[in-house]
Amino acid sequence: MRKFTRGRLFSFKYAFSGLRYVIVSQRNAWIHAVVTLLVVVVAALLKLTLQDWGILLLAIGLVWTAEIFNTAIEALVDLVSPQPHPLAKIVKDTSAAAVLVSAIVSILIGLVILVPPLVRALGK
Repeated sequence: MRKFTRGRLFSFKYAFSGLRYVIVSQRNAWIHAVVTLLVVVVAALLKLTLQDWGILLLAIGLVWTAEIFNTAIEALVDLVSPQPHPLAKIVKDTSAAAVLVSAIVSILIGLVILVPPLVRALGK
């Protein structure tokens, strides 16, 4: 049992190491971090319902997951194709497009959820 627990702890260590790498090495991750913090603060101030919180957290998780996968895919492409190659470009571009799509969808979700209570709060 001790070996199992220790193995799980190392798994978390590696996962947090990967997350740290994304945050330190990817400029867009800083944008995601700032927007995440802003959305969480605004949502807390607006006292959103649990349902709205759930949807916002899913949207935030979607963007972070896409960014993390994008970073992993770019590193893998650089490893297997250090020289520029048209297919490597397609892989990197489509991976980046996934982050863009997830960010746009998350922005739309955020607007749908946050704007109505924000307008009500500012109107009082």
